Amino acid sequence: MYSTTFPTALGEFALVWTDRGIKRVFLPGGEPAEVAGRLAKMGAEPGEPTRAIAAVLDQVEDYAEGEEIDFASVSLDLEGVPEFHRRCYDILLTIGWGKTTTYGDMARQLGDVGLSRAVGQAMGANPIPLIIPCHRVLAAGNGAGGFSAPGGTSSKRVMLALEGVSMGAPPGQMQFAF
Repeated sequence: MYSTTFPTALGEFALVWTDRGIKRVFLPGGEPAEVAGRLAKMGAEPGEPTRAIAAVLDQVEDYAEGEEIDFASVSLDLEGVPEFHRRCYDILLTIGWGKTTTYGDMARQLGDVGLSRAVGQAMGANPIPLIIPCHRVLAAGNGAGGFSAPGGTSSKRVMLALEGVSMGAPPGQMQFAF
């Protein structure tokens, strides 16, 4: 298992990969020492990206600059990820640039709207954010819902804004139309 960190217009990303594909993405916002510790803890050694991994790095950099990117063809290594989470991620991989869904809609696709909370838990446990676009899942009524990455829902809003998705004013703020 190998890793690299790299700068983008959004900040420093970290990527972990195996021979099977991308294993983990760390979004910007974490302290460098904390990220390095997490990489070491999972056994990821600094590595030179293969051609396929370098292409993913380029895609992430382009995304951070606001370019429409489709990560659907990126190989993923989801070994150890629970089956229910994989089912959620399979649905999520069909939600393209500038589109959103809700926890409830995903739960209905899985067969039971009562699974909404479990869908939220799967999103919070997503090991490959951005590539598996959990930032595109909103709460009912177009609310932000949660986002477990550094920066929380503020980061989610930034990512969605890059894609042209507006969620309105953040909770607790008023929006005036002058």
